Amino acid sequence: MDEKRVNRSWFFRGMKDGIPIALGYFAVAFALGIAAKKAGLSAVQAGVMSITMLASAGQYGAITVIAGGGGYLQMAVTTLIVNLRYLLMSCALSQKVDPGLGMRHRLLLSYPVTDEIFGIAMAVEGRLNPFYNYGAAAVASPGWTLGAFLGAAAGAILPRRVENALSVALYGMFLAIIIPAAKKNKVVALIVSLSMLCSFLFSRLPVLGQISSGMQIILLTVLIAGAAAFFFPVKEEENA
Repeated sequence: MDEKRVNRSWFFRGMKDGIPIALGYFAVAFALGIAAKKAGLSAVQAGVMSITMLASAGQYGAITVIAGGGGYLQMAVTTLIVNLRYLLMSCALSQKVDPGLGMRHRLLLSYPVTDEIFGIAMAVEGRLNPFYNYGAAAVASPGWTLGAFLGAAAGAILPRRVENALSVALYGMFLAIIIPAAKKNKVVALIVSLSMLCSFLFSRLPVLGQISSGMQIILLTVLIAGAAAFFFPVKEEENA
């Protein structure tokens, strides 16, 4: 089988596996679009933000900074810190592809590095053909972008009660992420609880409450994550 046919087969396989991801992305991005509208962004701006950053937590962090009146530097640092985990995922993917893969493909692969696409890519047996990720991204990325665009557009016309009800879905997404991990690991449960407590104190205490929301995210992420890494380091598994 020639190379083009192989790449085409991998591409369609990626598209098939990316359909469930796209449906999930649409629902989450719709809620993010409503949050973006509340922060003052238009539907087009929310769509552009989503197509250039496939990251729910990172995008929500940026929207929070915008809503809090933060500057570009705060937004950039917040997004960088929240999205640092993708650097580790990219390192893992670099070991999954052919060592001789060209720089062009490596750069293209860096765009759709998300938790879900990373998950299905790492589950592929043997070497990963980059066209598999391209196919998954071809379906998932439009779902994410369209969801954010329509969410922001709907936020401009929906009644306030309906808008507030739909925005709760965003918090449900975060609960769906942290609760399973917290149930499996007591350290994660402790860190999550500590993060919630510190976030509450930052919003209530007189001095801490004066810190902008963007800076709060930066400080809490760096301090709590740093303390967790120091006191509860993850032991590397020994090779069999």
